[in-house]
Amino acid sequence: MATASDEAEMSTYPDLKLFIGGKWRETPDTLPVVNPATEEELGRLPCARISDLEEALTAAQKGLEIWRRTSPRARSELIMHAASIMRDRQEEIAQAITAEHGKPLAQARLEVIRGAEFFEWDAGEAMRVYGRVIPSASGSKISVHHHPIGIVAAFSPWNFPMSQPARKIAGALASGCSIILKAAEETPAGAIHIVRAFEEAGLPDGVLNLVFGKPSEISEFLIPQPAIRLVALTGSTVVGRQLTGLAAQSDTRVLMELGGHAPVIVCEDADVQRAAISGAIRKMRNAGQVCTSPTRFFVHERVFDEFAHAFTARAAATVVGNGVDDGVEMGPTANERRIPVLTELVKDAVSKGAEVRTGGARLGGKGYFFQPTVLANVPDTARIMQEEPFGPIAILNPVRDLDEAITRANSVDYGLAGYGFTNRADYIDRMIDGVEVGNFSINTLEASLPETPFGGVKASGYGREGGTEGLESYLTTRNVWYSTEIV
Repeated sequence: MATASDEAEMSTYPDLKLFIGGKWRETPDTLPVVNPATEEELGRLPCARISDLEEALTAAQKGLEIWRRTSPRARSELIMHAASIMRDRQEEIAQAITAEHGKPLAQARLEVIRGAEFFEWDAGEAMRVYGRVIPSASGSKISVHHHPIGIVAAFSPWNFPMSQPARKIAGALASGCSIILKAAEETPAGAIHIVRAFEEAGLPDGVLNLVFGKPSEISEFLIPQPAIRLVALTGSTVVGRQLTGLAAQSDTRVLMELGGHAPVIVCEDADVQRAAISGAIRKMRNAGQVCTSPTRFFVHERVFDEFAHAFTARAAATVVGNGVDDGVEMGPTANERRIPVLTELVKDAVSKGAEVRTGGARLGGKGYFFQPTVLANVPDTARIMQEEPFGPIAILNPVRDLDEAITRANSVDYGLAGYGFTNRADYIDRMIDGVEVGNFSINTLEASLPETPFGGVKASGYGREGGTEGLESYLTTRNVWYSTEIV
């Protein structure tokens, strides 16, 4: 007999289809979409064939010609309309996200709102793509203009099924571009709901196209196409390098938001208890499957024991379960591949001398659950000190002083997000100048907002999403020099 949660899941999960040229379509080849909490199949996802991708490219070219000539105000109003539809459907979209991803329903609801906020911010920015006039000699007028770059090939990950596709779609549409989005095959519902909202809002056919399938086949077909002028990815550094290499062969611009391994510096003057509890809660959000997740905690040795005790107690108390159940704080990892990876990282760290303060293993026999895990005194030789775990594992290490903390924070190839806890102005200044990340937050573990630029340095990517800088990657800059006489 089906339970109430099963019935709610079946009633809210969308039909899985591709969207090309304003039409929904199915294909003969399909992939299963599985609930990671129950391991039950939610539906079958159609896979795009080369012929589907060819049609998507043709549709995007037609859509681009319409959309790039649509006024910024009209584009903005349509995007705002679609965002309003998404807000109205918050519960339906959140239920679908929890079913396919596993995150607690409360977190899924917040993700829907965050996705809508990305659209609303970029809709406003569509009205503010200003050029400028450069002072020049008499008889000359020099001006700078911005134009849509063209068709965008975008790739979004599985960890945030709605808000990650929203970033790519919002930037492209606000700038006047058309887009072909390959969303994650494991969590397709968020992107499908976004497309539904834009379809209802009246977006012209071909401006927004959605495909799924074999990632390498899709990227290898789309990226070399001359009509593709921007490749936008949120994903791992390994995949980012592969797609960047493909794009380089055709001189195509890239926007890459890649992996992270976020450091957290806890100074001796910080409110230790609050920092520890905040850190433990935030680390377990989305089962640690967040590119900005606080992971490597470097804590002043004077307060390390107090911090480690409070952090471990709160992490161990995390309520783990099916995301649709009341009170659950952490759901399963998104797929079965994560379990052996996390298990091996813990095993390697322990073999190198790390201490397991709590967790460290798979949880339960059904579903892809992993225990909230805290490792302490992890040596630099452990793999997890260099490899992003992308799971519910925190690393706690003592440091002698701020200089050591900054040095160790910068000791990895990644530089996406970083955090610090202190109330000393001199410490704040030193961390702002010294920690090599694209986003640094002090006394908060929130890495970005729609109105702030988001992106990394080093192996964490190129370009920015959000903020006034967020549309730059989707635009070209043209200099115009007009002389009243032939010179």
